[in-house]
Amino acid sequence: MDQPILYAESGTSWWPLLWGPVFAALGFGVEASTGAARPLLWLVVALVLLLPTALWVQARRRLYQVRLTPVALRQGREELRLGDVEAVEGVEPRAGVKVLGGAWTLPRGTTAVPLRLVGGEVVMGWARDADALRAEIAKLVSTRA
Repeated sequence: MDQPILYAESGTSWWPLLWGPVFAALGFGVEASTGAARPLLWLVVALVLLLPTALWVQARRRLYQVRLTPVALRQGREELRLGDVEAVEGVEPRAGVKVLGGAWTLPRGTTAVPLRLVGGEVVMGWARDADALRAEIAKLVSTRA
């Protein structure tokens, strides 16, 4: 059964896909102003730049997504059951703790959301809007207690 999404971040937007076609259009425009336009070449340039950018965007959307449901917190490739979370308020970030999502460090542009698990272990969650994520998790943890 699908759970409602209480908090979500996509990881990135799709707008970088415009970089290649815009660059190709500008190149075509400059070349056309000289009188020697080759539209097929610039179409190939646009596609060659579009394909790796699409892969990059798709990877970032998968690796840096944040989804919070009443049952679990998904960060990148990792899912943490909320039943395993003991506290989110008053948890101090510690050096060397596990970062959720499978990375060694927090993703750029995000803020830490430290979580204390039931066994006393502290793990590091993250979000662009850390206060909003912390508030949503705190609501779920407090209703469970």
